[in-house]
Amino acid sequence: MIQKEFRNEDPPGKIIALVLSTVSLLGMNSLAVKITLQGIPPLKMALLRYILGILAVGGVGFIQGMSMRLRFGELRRLILIAVLHALHTVLLNIGTDLTIASRSTIFFALHPIFSVIFGHFWLRDDQLSLRKVLGILAAFGGVIAAIAPNLRGSGVLEYLIGDLIVTLAACFFGLRITLTKVFVQHIYPHRLLVWLLILNIPCFLLLSYLFEHGKPINLTSASGAGMLYQGWILTGFCFLVLTSVLRKYKASKLVVLYFFMPVSGVLFSNLFLGDELSSSILAGTALVAAGIYLVNRRN
Repeated sequence: MIQKEFRNEDPPGKIIALVLSTVSLLGMNSLAVKITLQGIPPLKMALLRYILGILAVGGVGFIQGMSMRLRFGELRRLILIAVLHALHTVLLNIGTDLTIASRSTIFFALHPIFSVIFGHFWLRDDQLSLRKVLGILAAFGGVIAAIAPNLRGSGVLEYLIGDLIVTLAACFFGLRITLTKVFVQHIYPHRLLVWLLILNIPCFLLLSYLFEHGKPINLTSASGAGMLYQGWILTGFCFLVLTSVLRKYKASKLVVLYFFMPVSGVLFSNLFLGDELSSSILAGTALVAAGIYLVNRRN
């Protein structure tokens, strides 16, 4: 039986290292998406990603002897999480289309701030403090510092609508993280994630039919590899790890680690492209690390 008490502990160093490694893998999401889009349309890509994720998470749960059977009492919570997931995914795609990628990255990186704000009111023993606020601001400043060189020459008003939509997507994602922390106390992470993905499949199946009808899948070795990375590494492994650790540890001390995600994306992109690491990237990484330290420092 799953324990019913609300667990909200400070994460130890090994959990911080695990989450940092996980969000580093998530930082390669944009690169994997770009590779996959060479052969698979975006909505079909999301649909296949969810199917692969279900196979990965459900398979692990089956091996560990966990029941994936939906309990009626869990349905309302799971539908709410699934709706928030679909909203943030659709809004992020629309907003990114109306702005530029670097601006979208910065505004979506606001989601840990929203998570901490929601958690201040909904999660006991996880309230805001001056040190947490300073750490979060330092980490977000690191994201801006790392990506700022890509913003040169970009307008403000020209991309304002897209920026606002991406910010709304970040808000929904932050709320989903907070509610996941609450719900995972009563629903095993494997079952929560499997049903989150299952409930999203009809939505993206319909969207794919409406907007990508007649756009075939042209599977290549590159797009296939990108698809497997998204489905098994990102959705299967990373999402499961992040959902599982939320069950036991304080959300505010975990979500600040998510600020390393866009920074790791820039780092990986530079490494794969063979570019030298600029001073802005190094400064941004240092700021994110300082913010993580401030938030997770023991009293």
